[in-house]
Amino acid sequence: MVAPLEGVRVVEVANWMAGPGAAAMMADMGADVVKIEPPRGDAMRGATRQPEMPAGEPPVDAAFQLDNRGKRSVSVALNQPEGADLVRRLAAGADVFVCNLLPERAAKYGLDAETLLKANPRLVHATLTGYGQTGPDAKRPGYDLTAFFGRGAVLHAMSEPDNPAPPRLRPAQGDHTAALALFASILTALRVVERTGQGQVVDVSLLAAAAWTMSSDLAGTLIDGVNPTPQGRIARPHALHGGFRCADSRWILLFMPEPHWWPRFCEAVGRPQWIEDERFATWGARKANMPELTRLLDELFATRPLREWCALFDERGFIWGPGSTIAEFAEDPQAAADGLFPEIPDPSGRSFRTVAAPVRLAGAEIGPRGRAPDIGEHTGPVLSELGVPADQLAALAAEGVIGPVAPVQGAAG
Repeated sequence: MVAPLEGVRVVEVANWMAGPGAAAMMADMGADVVKIEPPRGDAMRGATRQPEMPAGEPPVDAAFQLDNRGKRSVSVALNQPEGADLVRRLAAGADVFVCNLLPERAAKYGLDAETLLKANPRLVHATLTGYGQTGPDAKRPGYDLTAFFGRGAVLHAMSEPDNPAPPRLRPAQGDHTAALALFASILTALRVVERTGQGQVVDVSLLAAAAWTMSSDLAGTLIDGVNPTPQGRIARPHALHGGFRCADSRWILLFMPEPHWWPRFCEAVGRPQWIEDERFATWGARKANMPELTRLLDELFATRPLREWCALFDERGFIWGPGSTIAEFAEDPQAAADGLFPEIPDPSGRSFRTVAAPVRLAGAEIGPRGRAPDIGEHTGPVLSELGVPADQLAALAAEGVIGPVAPVQGAAG
């Protein structure tokens, strides 16, 4: 088995989820990822729901583990000149520098692309921002809620008509979409460096990720300027497209827009009369009478529980999916068979499940390389590799430039 990125050195100066998520995928592929954290740690630590553990079991910071597994942590105060200098020295020996600092902050600490590529001409300098590094809002901080869901029109497109309350969004959906874009951009840049010997500058934003996510809507609007209005269930273009509530209050999702599905569906559910009914006989008629058809379909699906509809539809080869809960997804046998939930061991001897990166290569070893590190867990070893002597490490720690330098047992990575 081959670790695709073995030998690649990554220095990460990023917090929360998008930048760290891209670096975590690189760690899964065998890259040595050194995470730079302030002495207080990444703001993501402990910031989300903590799993409920059995009495006496140590906690698992699941979301932080997800985006920081297999990394080494170095605790450095960037706002002290000696701290920023240590990070620049680490970047000088790296292949990739991942950063989510705003442009002016990166320049303030000498971590901007221009500065780092002078010292390391083969470096891939990759920045994740809310809105990009040029334009009127380049200096504006952005998170997935504001830049991806809000500014990127995802929230508006997901809203139901006449509903004053927007949908409740789940954490990091925009961040992890952007992380995939950043990850792909970094791999592309590494290929260019390999071919040309010249360092590359990668610029990925949450807003750009939103544009690609919303591109099916945007493509038309960019041409005609028409704003697609949010549509409810009765305004959908195809009868067998959308969700329906079953007798047990579970939802089933259908996607069978092609015309040949309609008569097959009507026969299967015991409504053959709908095939010739002038209100529903053609796609145009069904679309024109969608409110009435939706009412009839809702009545139909309310006659059986989800499991019965699933069995019937599988017999007929229909295209459907259940409206699973997160807990059901976590125990989905197909997800398990596909290796979506690998286990990470920790020093106590136990293990916990996490989510795999959506990358598969035949014959390649891709997966978590260990748990996420504690704050500054590898400060001493990593800076020693940089050539910083023990007495200087102790002095820097005493001055608050770096965190404690004593190595912690059970190190990750």
